[in-house]
Amino acid sequence: MGRESPELAQANRSNDDFHTAAIRKEEATVTKTEADAQGGWDSDEPITADAQAGVQQIEATTNVWTKGALILAYVWIWIIYFVDSMQQGTTGALTPYVTSAFSSHSLTPTVGIISGIIGGVSRLTLAKILDVLGRPTGYMICVILTTLGLIMMAACRDVEMYAAAQVFYWVGYNGIGYCLTIFIADTSSLRNRGLMFAYSNSPYIITMWLSGPISTAFLNGPGFRWAFGVFCIITPVITLPLWFLFVHYLRVARKQGLLPERKSDRTILQSLWHYCREFDALGLLLITAGLSLFLLSFNIYTLQPLGWKAPIVIAFIVLGGLLIIAFAVWEKWFAPVTFIPYSLLTDRTVLGACILASTTFISFYIWNSYFTSFLQVVNGLTITESSYVASIYSIGSCFWGVVVGLAIRYTGRFKWLALYVGVPLMMLGAGLMIRFRQPDVNIGYVVMCQIFIAFAGGTTVITQQVAAMAAASHQHVAVVIAVESMFSNVGGAIGSTVSSAIWQNVFPRALARHLPKDEQPNLLLIYGNLTRQLSYLEGTPARIAIQESYAEGQRYMLIGATCILVVGLGAVAMWRDIDVKEKKQVKGLVI
Repeated sequence: MGRESPELAQANRSNDDFHTAAIRKEEATVTKTEADAQGGWDSDEPITADAQAGVQQIEATTNVWTKGALILAYVWIWIIYFVDSMQQGTTGALTPYVTSAFSSHSLTPTVGIISGIIGGVSRLTLAKILDVLGRPTGYMICVILTTLGLIMMAACRDVEMYAAAQVFYWVGYNGIGYCLTIFIADTSSLRNRGLMFAYSNSPYIITMWLSGPISTAFLNGPGFRWAFGVFCIITPVITLPLWFLFVHYLRVARKQGLLPERKSDRTILQSLWHYCREFDALGLLLITAGLSLFLLSFNIYTLQPLGWKAPIVIAFIVLGGLLIIAFAVWEKWFAPVTFIPYSLLTDRTVLGACILASTTFISFYIWNSYFTSFLQVVNGLTITESSYVASIYSIGSCFWGVVVGLAIRYTGRFKWLALYVGVPLMMLGAGLMIRFRQPDVNIGYVVMCQIFIAFAGGTTVITQQVAAMAAASHQHVAVVIAVESMFSNVGGAIGSTVSSAIWQNVFPRALARHLPKDEQPNLLLIYGNLTRQLSYLEGTPARIAIQESYAEGQRYMLIGATCILVVGLGAVAMWRDIDVKEKKQVKGLVI
């Protein structure tokens, strides 16, 4: 046979290419149809070519896993939230007793301030780890830090070591929650995401009833150290199976050639410089140090003879403020790599979501820091009963979050829920507590206010997260949620700082006025030890004086908590009314 002409060869190749493309298109159509039946493909586009490695990895994973793997992932996420929420509730209930064991009950909120700040700011670094190194890597780091923190808490010998353990624990614990949030964002459509967030938080409805009895059993039995010790074993056992699931399907994606090869010829020092640059190490150092010093000044001023005029307090305020300003200048003009594009950070929906997150957490932590102590001392509840009342927020917000998620799914809108339900209801609950959190008021009114705030919290948390993500692409979802979470954590730290400042300023002075003369020598001991406060029988002059002093401090806290929510209402008004039904964001087999 003779050789075919170049024109004929080209025509045959074109014809073959046409048939090949048609076959591939048909196969892709079948695959998409099957996926739609299983869970739905949220985008027809291939893996994002210009995305960072971690984003490409999760997109490849959702392209190769099965319906069974998707269901298993969500079931295991629920189990992790169940165990982690039970752990957090138990250890949280034990914190006042740990600090009291070192005669430092008044430092209960102070212990959480630095850990809250670092826990919030560290999510920025974690977001880059998830985007650059991958979701499984960041998740494993958080599991290790959580376990290490629990081990340190079990072995602590003083309040300083306990505070250091809290830093490790909260960075890891918040990181696990953050990683799970990003997993859900990666594997659910924007329309269903609020509902999936509510589903993942639903274990709190169960575990909040368990934390009080568990913590009581440890206190009356082997002691609080054993509580931390038990959970340092349970945590890795429960959290690691999800890691293995994602790693397995990531390897499947690699074998199928869905991920591009990424090779580097950098030396160790060059790699170190590269990742410091990518993670904006200097920026993180500036903001962490700045916020820590500024907020700590509110906690140490009462320990200084000169109060606010003490040189160390002034130095903390000035240096902290300068470092925060330096961070802003660095990020705006000098940082070679920023975490988030300024156009997105200044987007009114993203900015409004962050402001709402900050203000609601400030409000919550202003009045919540001494809430369980208040319930035991003023209302005479046991530690189990007080944990039940304190758990109303978690239970109610998680239950109501499902309703909010369904409302967003079927209406496609989220702004109206926050503007007309969430923030106004939270203002109502906090405002009513100014009157009802007093020694002579029935506990039922406190429960009623907690229910209002719980439904409000379930609304605002879901809507602010959906709002932040709706304004971003999949490439920026992790960092947007990190920024929103940072605002939440820093808001919580600010709230705890304000609470501590009010408490340290109001409570001892009120005790000095109300305590009987024969108890005046014990003022400092009563002020710093919850167990000593509870040792006085109800109805005795000393117990009544302590209750009145608690009520006076709580009144100032609640006034501040109510006023700050006005800022949150304005923040919601800034949002764009985005229709999440029409917005496509993630890829692969998703819910």
